[in-house]
Amino acid sequence: MLPEVASASLEQVLAQLKGLRESRSVIAMQASARDRLDRFVPHLLMVLSLESFELPYSEALARVLNLVESVIRRSAYLVLLLENPGALRQLVRLSAASPWIAEELAKHPALLDELLDARTLYTPPDKQGLRDELRQAVLRLHWEDLEGHMEVLRHFRQAHGLRVAASEVTDILPLMKVSDYLSDIAEVVLEHVLNLAWENMVARHGTPRRDDGSYCDPDFIVVAYGKLGGIELAHGSDLDLVFIHDASSKQSTDGERSLDNQTFYTRLGQRIIHIITTRMTSGELYEVDMRLRPSGNSGLLVSSLTAFEKYQKDEAWVWEHQALVRARVVAGCPKLAERFNAVREQVLCQSRDLAPLREEVIKMREKMRQHLGTKGPDGQYFHLKQDAGGIVDIEFMVQYAVLAWAKSEPSLVRYTDNIRILGCLETLQRLDPTEVHRLIDAYKAYRSAGHRLALQRQSTTLDSSLFIPEREAVTQLWQRLLSPTH
Repeated sequence: MLPEVASASLEQVLAQLKGLRESRSVIAMQASARDRLDRFVPHLLMVLSLESFELPYSEALARVLNLVESVIRRSAYLVLLLENPGALRQLVRLSAASPWIAEELAKHPALLDELLDARTLYTPPDKQGLRDELRQAVLRLHWEDLEGHMEVLRHFRQAHGLRVAASEVTDILPLMKVSDYLSDIAEVVLEHVLNLAWENMVARHGTPRRDDGSYCDPDFIVVAYGKLGGIELAHGSDLDLVFIHDASSKQSTDGERSLDNQTFYTRLGQRIIHIITTRMTSGELYEVDMRLRPSGNSGLLVSSLTAFEKYQKDEAWVWEHQALVRARVVAGCPKLAERFNAVREQVLCQSRDLAPLREEVIKMREKMRQHLGTKGPDGQYFHLKQDAGGIVDIEFMVQYAVLAWAKSEPSLVRYTDNIRILGCLETLQRLDPTEVHRLIDAYKAYRSAGHRLALQRQSTTLDSSLFIPEREAVTQLWQRLLSPTH
């Protein structure tokens, strides 16, 4: 039952099927499993022939066969697809639409369950819905079952990552909703990871105490910077995190294996990183980058709020204040979060001499272009993020505007995402509405392209003939905003 395809493609299809049939894993299959495979392949070919997609038939088949080969020893997955033709159609459509999705399904075939119901697949829950779903998933697990929680968290993140990607490649969710969804997933995961690490540490060492002897609960926050801080998380983004506590430096925990508070919170931070980054059979949750903490890699893993405030006011570089523009609390103690927000506002609203500020911003941007921008013949390629007129230029202009004007316009520090900060700059008449709209359009176009390229496993270094109007708009405002006479 082969479809009518071009002869070249037909030869490839026949070669692919022959390769599968003669592979060691298929030859070694038990009779019952081989029977399932023999029944499944014709169904797969029929569904492929009925679907329309842009890439060649043989390439679409190759992506699905990669999954088939990964589940040869677990042929129950083939039965699932045979008994649920709707799920098989979703598998073919999504695999053809995105190699990223096809690879995720092949690496984690348990995700095939997500294809059974198109209503849940393409209807993302809100943040509270995510919390409720995760709570149900760990309901029967005890806190001491660290590995069990880690496996559930990984499946939870992968399942919802698949739902996001499915909604994105089918144009059901717009860019801003995609980033919201991805950011919500990460925040819900971090909330649970903090609770898990806290319960684990308290069970071992007791609860840290404040100066008056009362118990910390937990007097600890996780601060997100970068893409998560800016509510702009993308597929495969790592997490830029900073850990802050507000416990007494003179107190200790009340357990038999007591620790001083600083050691306790340092180990709490280490446990959080361990839970997130440990590579298990189901993979890791996220990559974590802690270099934005005070003093970077040479600084303490967990800072007190007092030490954080002192560093930001007395020692931090301009680029660290730029990074603080996108910082927000994503998990932990609400009262400490309020105090952190107050410190952040004070730091960002400091009075600054604009000439040295411009010089530092320009110097850092030039350094980034040299190290991270495109190499090779000038003008031949355009790196979506790092080259002149790209994403980072927009981010730097937004950060410069906040640092330059927040002293007189404190509402600029209310938000951490670039789109809403740009909206504030328009409302405050600090930037012309036309300039703002052109920047926002360019920013959305760049980020949409970045998401599409990630799902297609393609590079973000593009031909220089692309995005010319957007790059010109960004470059013109860069020159005006950061010129010495402005």
